[in-house]
Amino acid sequence: MSTYMEKTNELKRKAAQIRIDVLDATYKANSGYVGSCMSVVEILTALYYGKINGSPVMDFDPMKPRGGDHDYFVLSKGHAVAVQYAILADLGFFDKAELDYFCKPGAMLKKRPCVKVPGVDAPVLSYGHGLSFALGFALALKADRKDKRVFTVLGDGELTCGQVWEAAAAASRYKLNNLIAFVDNNKVGGEDVVDLGFIQDKFEAFGWQVIQVTDGHDFDKILDAVSKAFTSNRKPVCVWCHTVAGKGIEFAERKPSYQWAGLSEEEMSIVIPKLKMLHEEFTS
Repeated sequence: MSTYMEKTNELKRKAAQIRIDVLDATYKANSGYVGSCMSVVEILTALYYGKINGSPVMDFDPMKPRGGDHDYFVLSKGHAVAVQYAILADLGFFDKAELDYFCKPGAMLKKRPCVKVPGVDAPVLSYGHGLSFALGFALALKADRKDKRVFTVLGDGELTCGQVWEAAAAASRYKLNNLIAFVDNNKVGGEDVVDLGFIQDKFEAFGWQVIQVTDGHDFDKILDAVSKAFTSNRKPVCVWCHTVAGKGIEFAERKPSYQWAGLSEEEMSIVIPKLKMLHEEFTS
């Protein structure tokens, strides 16, 4: 039996709820990246709610979002921020009612990660910048001799940005084993721009340890990879997750047309009941 099996249904239930909250927020906003958001749900759910050997994957306190004594999370894949917002609201970083105003004029929850939002550590406005923010946090933690980690999630399309590789080289140079970067490889919007080749070779050539997750929607596989990353010896770690764009929305899966779009009223009427049934299935 898997080490994490007893918690798998709980995480699946939480993922179903997060999908509902994200779809509801993006529908009300008439703005969203449904395909891109859905592919990263399990990764973020595992990081925020998962446990390894009884201890939470990430160390944070919703009551002290600005405190310095915690793990850091940087969503480099900023257009999927609705997922992070839904999770932060669920955890109590801010009132869940704020999700109703996602992307609305004057609202706290912007279209990209904003540090005015409790629980958001870095303002990632452009593609390819997140790893540099994470690098800075990791360096500062090392300098302060704090035993904390930095987690970041990148989209595969960002890997065409030179700044990503500059940050990757620096992370290796400074032996930042407190830095763990997840790549959400949903294969929509990234590999059709530039042939990235065998990316594991690239990260390893830059001095990183690479851990492959063949199914980035399998909580056991994700948490097993995190457990291995925690034992890295003086190397930053890349957790390469093979995911499905639009995961959980059958008619949207792997469809480029949904990568940057929201759902219509008719589509919502089809998807939400199914997700609610899934949520109830894993609750019982």
